[in-house]
Amino acid sequence: MTPSTTWLKTLSAGALLQLACTAYAADVSPDTQAVGTVAAMTLDEKLRLVFGYFPGEIKGQRPEAGGVPMSAGFVPGVERLGIPYQQQTDAGIGVASQIGARPRERTALPAGIATAATWNPELAYAGGAMIGREAHLSGNNVMLAGGINLLREPRNGRNFEYAGEDPLLAGVMVGEQIRGIQSNHLIATIKHFAINSQETGRMQLSAKIGDSAARMSDLLAFQIAIERGDPGSVMCAYNRVNADYACENDYLLNQVLKRDWGFKGYVMSDWGGAHSTIPAAMRGLDQQSGWPFDQSPYFKDALKEAVQNGHVPETRLNDMAQRILRSMYAHGLMTHPVKIEGEKIDLAAHARISQEDAEQSIVLLKNKDGLLPLAGADKRIAIIGGLADVGVLSGGGSSQVYPVGGAIKTDEGYYFPSSPMAALAKRSNARLVYIDGKDVAAAKALAASSDLVIVFATQYTSETWDRREMSLPNGQDALIAAVGAANPRTVVVLETGSPVTMPWLDQVGAVLEAWYPGTSGGEAIARVLTGEVDASGRLPATFPASVAQLPRPALDGVTLPYDARFEVDYDIEGAAVGYKWFDKNQLKPLFAFGHGLSYTSFRYSALKATSSNGGIEVSFKVANTGQRDGKAVPQVYIAHHGAKWEAPKRLGGWRKLSLKRGEEQAASVSIDPRMLAVYDAVAHKWKVTGGEYTIILSEAADAPLASVKVNVPGREFAPGARQ
Repeated sequence: MTPSTTWLKTLSAGALLQLACTAYAADVSPDTQAVGTVAAMTLDEKLRLVFGYFPGEIKGQRPEAGGVPMSAGFVPGVERLGIPYQQQTDAGIGVASQIGARPRERTALPAGIATAATWNPELAYAGGAMIGREAHLSGNNVMLAGGINLLREPRNGRNFEYAGEDPLLAGVMVGEQIRGIQSNHLIATIKHFAINSQETGRMQLSAKIGDSAARMSDLLAFQIAIERGDPGSVMCAYNRVNADYACENDYLLNQVLKRDWGFKGYVMSDWGGAHSTIPAAMRGLDQQSGWPFDQSPYFKDALKEAVQNGHVPETRLNDMAQRILRSMYAHGLMTHPVKIEGEKIDLAAHARISQEDAEQSIVLLKNKDGLLPLAGADKRIAIIGGLADVGVLSGGGSSQVYPVGGAIKTDEGYYFPSSPMAALAKRSNARLVYIDGKDVAAAKALAASSDLVIVFATQYTSETWDRREMSLPNGQDALIAAVGAANPRTVVVLETGSPVTMPWLDQVGAVLEAWYPGTSGGEAIARVLTGEVDASGRLPATFPASVAQLPRPALDGVTLPYDARFEVDYDIEGAAVGYKWFDKNQLKPLFAFGHGLSYTSFRYSALKATSSNGGIEVSFKVANTGQRDGKAVPQVYIAHHGAKWEAPKRLGGWRKLSLKRGEEQAASVSIDPRMLAVYDAVAHKWKVTGGEYTIILSEAADAPLASVKVNVPGREFAPGARQ
């Protein structure tokens, strides 16, 4: 028992139970509630909290009773103490469902990378609140949501679930989604901790990275999101980090997360991510989740024996149970019990939230001669490819949401029944002609005979596998090149989960990146194409010109046997992820981080910067000088040539502003001191070099507008501090 709780030894069993039963009092902290409850628990009751089941059939085992149907897992409660079951559901795009004859039908947000492309924290919160409400009404009180692994590898099959390449953007956006989810009195689980950057060899690879580089990149993204969103749980990753499995990694779990950051919640394993009993328990894992995916029920009888024989002190088991209970109390799981009430879900309202997210996520990459928005003068429009007559593509894996009306299964993946072509037909007097694009000659002929062509190009990505290349699959590059050659008034709409190369870029007039746009994606795409809403998305990740520009042009592990162990050297780029790698190496990408065009124009002025509270306060003005209402996304970058940064500049902050035609607004950005600092692994501190910093107001990482100098004093602060 820890020194702070030794007083509990003096209480009788009856007093302990009374303490636990009064733990719901509003004026009692979650910490005190958890301590009191653990003190009243038997050994077996504590063990119940740290061991999770899977409600479906796997590896020939019969389904475990007690879980919400089609969910991801459950952890039994303790009825006599009022501790409810933890009912766990995937994932960050919506209430996912296990594959089955009758999957749950729920609202799907756009992909996580799409939400990041909105650069709108309010939308991230609203989307999180929406899917959190659906989870609660589906009988779930733990949502396995909050994917934040940085996009180090553009070919990673799960990039669509995450929030791009920059730790500040990703941390803010995912933190807001978590905050929204947990506003529904349930626990969100930020994942996958940490350095989980590819699916190839995800169970075997070891991510090699130094402490300083990790703290200024991937770990900083987690740190910011945890501070902002206060998730009840952290899910550790499948991979190893510097040779140790992430779910039994003392450095990650005990030193960084719990000691340096002061995280009070619990660490759960990913399904199949636990590998031991004693090492995992002692190195920071608090709950084995979905145990049938693991080799053994490590945290059941084996953990009980380890506690009884002293290999795992009971104080450690108490800590595990206390962390779980603290999150349950803090986020209202006891006072707001769940039950299955799917009929109460307002699907129409939720579809509108998803649509708004999708609309603001769509990035206008190219727009030659103002080809977009569609003017309405075209009499014959060719729609080619992408099943645009049927729906929009979604990413695959554990995050798969099945929409109302059912998903459309194809060899490529699942499509949501929201047809961009049907949505365009409602908004156009033109004759729309669709072909699937499999016959390139026929597509070329149709393009030549049409006033305008819209090609829908898709790239399916999924958990468990990566792409070998960055090109579009199934001959789509050749299709687009042929169509563009036949009709230069060609618009390409990309439905992808990651950056792709575009060898045909010079042959087409306009390109929209629509990502995986969710339940209402077809409507969102049509509204952006027609200009009902501005194109206001901005890239949350760099689009390289080719794989030759990547830190690792060949994807590690793809030629090895499935069970082979190997190392991925992330010290090659260190903290210089994405645009920082391109800046450092003076590489010109296809499209830069932060890039995105609008249907209107903006003027920026009055840039000022002052040093304040260890950070920097930046102010400026933005005016809409075009003929349409629109949304500006001014970005503030910082440069300091004297500091030993990983790259020439860093993102320091941004704003997303809605401006009426002719309107001007004042805006400000507060730059976190960590955006100025270097993490010193030897001194175990953040260090800001004193001197002159350059503040750069930009429209993208490669599009500076104005700059100003500011002097900042040197200082040091602790790894878990913000200033």
